[in-house]
Amino acid sequence: MGPLIPNDIIPFEWSSIIAIIIGIFFGFILEASGFSSSRKLAGVFYGYDFAVLKVFFTAALVSLIGLLYMDYLGYLDMSSLYVHPTYTWAAIIGGAIMGIGFVAGGFCPGTSLCAVAIGKIDAIIYVIGIMVGVFIFSELYSIFEPIYTSYFYGNITLVDSLGVDPYWFVFLFTIAAIIIFVLADIIRKRVKKVFY
Repeated sequence: MGPLIPNDIIPFEWSSIIAIIIGIFFGFILEASGFSSSRKLAGVFYGYDFAVLKVFFTAALVSLIGLLYMDYLGYLDMSSLYVHPTYTWAAIIGGAIMGIGFVAGGFCPGTSLCAVAIGKIDAIIYVIGIMVGVFIFSELYSIFEPIYTSYFYGNITLVDSLGVDPYWFVFLFTIAAIIIFVLADIIRKRVKKVFY
């Protein structure tokens, strides 16, 4: 949990406790924001509610700007951050499966657990489906492995892939966010309102 733990501002032993506290607050905010509702989450695909798109887009942008500022001020070393390895086909197929599941069920993995916590039946069924999928994948991994590990590009970021300056990337990403938010509002006003 940088930069507080690596700089010995907070002892390492507290990392799990802090992670649990952050998780509880994150779940509480998701629920308080209505993100445990499958209708609200599915609204982004049907054009009547873009709250999810705006919240997650804004969260990504704020995080990116925060990381760059912390790196610039010397509180964080961006090169020391973990970057998940890129397996192209695994990302494409996995993204497609998750997208279909998101549209069909109205949840993503995080929001489904939030909805399970308040006892929503559709979320419980959704999470059971996730666990069945994880079980099938793990049991048949030897069959899926050639596809899963193909087209490996290493631990690269979007900035690395595009070969652009990270500060220019943030600027362009911000412009894209503003345009997408405006377009989302135009679409929402033209689509019939859904009350839930």
